[in-house]
Order: sequence, then C-alpha cells, then structure tokens
Amino acid sequence: MELILYKGRPAQEDGRLEKEIRVYDLLDRLALEYERIDHEPAMTMEVCRDIDEALGATICKNLFLCNRQKTQFYLLLIPGDKVFHTKEISSQIGSARLSFGDAEFMEEFLDITPGSVSVLGLMNDTENRVRLLVDEDILKGEFLGCHPCVNTSSLKLRTKDIFDVFLKAVHHEMTVVRLGYV
Repeated sequence: MELILYKGRPAQEDGRLEKEIRVYDLLDRLALEYERIDHEPAMTMEVCRDIDEALGATICKNLFLCNRQKTQFYLLLIPGDKVFHTKEISSQIGSARLSFGDAEFMEEFLDITPGSVSVLGLMNDTENRVRLLVDEDILKGEFLGCHPCVNTSSLKLRTKDIFDVFLKAVHHEMTVVRLGYV
C-alpha cells in the first residue's frame, strides 16, 4: 500500500462522507495545520502502525469505553504499545470496572463507527456525554495521528493543537491517566 502525505483537506471531496468534511471544516476554521494520508480501511494496529510511521506521528489507540451500567462513557487515548487494563484506569477515575462501549453509543455520541474512533469525534459530542481520558505518554509526542471520523484517512496534527485548541473549541476537557507497560 502506497501512502502519500498531503497537506490539508482533499482537493476533491466527491465520495467522502459528510462527517469527514465537517472535520476538515472545523480544523480549517480553527486555523490548525494538518497533513493527511488516504488509505484502505485501517482495521488493525499493524496497518495503523504503517500509517502512523508514514505520518511521523505518535501511534495512538483510541478506545471507546463505558461503565457496567452503560451510564458513563469514555474515550481513552493510549500509546499503541501499551495494553489497556480496566483496573488501572477504573481506580484513577473513580469508576466501576470499564468495558468496551457498544457501537450504537459510539455512533450516537461521536458519529463514528468501530475502526474509526478518534479524538476528533468529540466535535460531535455536543452534550458532553463522553469523557476524554489521555495517557500521559500521549502528551509527550510532538504530533498525533488520528482519523477524521472515518478509517480511510488519517491526519497528522500537532499534539498541542489537539489538546489546547481543538478540545476548547469542542467544549471538552481531558483527564490525564497513567497506564503501565506490560
């Protein structure tokens, strides 16, 4: 798979989903610089690793989680080489054990489907139903790779721009957590 890095939004928007175009519109409105790679659906961490390497960005796993009662929802960003252990996170955020959230909630709150989970989906969470959890090691990288709400493109943004500009614009805050390596 040939991965070509483009600057900014696609020149041709035909065939792209509205939710992807909304991401580009918001990033452009916020005057955030970004680079983009278009690719086949990224469904495994191995494919994501190749894309992130081409992007030159931190490999990031994005996990949509919920509590047992399905009343609290979370988006967890962790480095690609860390493993999620519910006990580690639950104690840090004062929640019962967490599990993966259902795709229906992911679509309802973030307008994204499994395989395209991204911090950028928070732009669609206007009622703040999803709490952002970020592993401290994610914040150490200069750039972050993320999907524009679809898994056929990946963006490279400055980590600082995501957490200082984008989150404020979409009225979300983050909770920094610490996960260990296995």
